[in-house]
Amino acid sequence: MTDKNIDKAKGRVKEAAGALTGNQRLKNEGRDDQAKSSVKNAAEKLVDTIAGSKKH
Repeated sequence: MTDKNIDKAKGRVKEAAGALTGNQRLKNEGRDDQAKSSVKNAAEKLVDTIAGSKKH
């Protein structure tokens, strides 16, 4: 698993644990972790696209 996938999985677990226990802080942390993973993924795609366009 890549780092971004690990972050997303951790976020899902935290969010689920927060939902099960009624802990809103933990649930929000999980959502934040998932959002960070999405940002990392988008940034990585952008870098790949830019690097690919410079090769041509």
